[in-house]
Amino acid sequence: MSKKKKQLLLDAGSYAVLGFLSLMVILPLIWMFLTAVKSMEEITLSRGLDVLPKIFSLENFIKIWDSYPMVTYFKNSLITVGSSTILVIVCASLCGYGLSRFEFKGKASFLGFLLVTQMFPAVMKIVPYYKILSMFDLINTRTGLAVVYTSFCIPFCTWLMYGYFRGIPTGLDEAARIDGCGWLRSFWEIVLPLARSGIIATTIYAFLQNWNEYMFASVLMTRDANKTLTIGIAQMGDAYNILWNDLMCASILASIPTLLIFLFLQKQLISGMTSGAVKE
Repeated sequence: MSKKKKQLLLDAGSYAVLGFLSLMVILPLIWMFLTAVKSMEEITLSRGLDVLPKIFSLENFIKIWDSYPMVTYFKNSLITVGSSTILVIVCASLCGYGLSRFEFKGKASFLGFLLVTQMFPAVMKIVPYYKILSMFDLINTRTGLAVVYTSFCIPFCTWLMYGYFRGIPTGLDEAARIDGCGWLRSFWEIVLPLARSGIIATTIYAFLQNWNEYMFASVLMTRDANKTLTIGIAQMGDAYNILWNDLMCASILASIPTLLIFLFLQKQLISGMTSGAVKE
């Protein structure tokens, strides 16, 4: 067999494997959409065996806005996750920049401590978080939940930003200081724009981490007016009755922000993930 034929077979096998893996990822999404456009009667009678709907209708996507407080759920999630993501990026950027530019006693131990905090299961942190928020009367508030989201995202995001800033030559800081810039000004005007792809990648990570979070929100937010989208979707059914079409509709709507992020920031995300992989 010639070398060209071997390469063609290798390429065909690679595309076949990639196609199969892509199908495994897309198939649940397709099933979710097909369930969302069915009536509950059709779902019950077919018991999920009929893949294609007999009557294709988008009425369920309109109905859930009237049947459930979806606007409230979306607003709470956007405010809580948006504010926590901004706080995470500000804190992680400043901390990562300081760690990449300054040497001090205990720096290695501090970096190791940041990683150690990510080793503990999240369920171990519920009681301490609850007691701390109770002391400051922040239970059932978007502020309290945003603080919690910020606290457990900062360590890993700091490590990410530390890696990105290490890839930026320190000579740029030195040149800026020679021209009269202080540390904060050189950070804001010189270094931060060069770390744009890293900031975008870290922002996406923090946003997705908090947008999909359920456990802390279910414990810390018990009032209907303050519940986030993940709690609202989970409460659409009970032990005796689950409206699968409404549940799938809400799940699709909840995934729209993340899909938009990947659609418009895909290039920056890939660039941010690969930046710093090669150190010059």
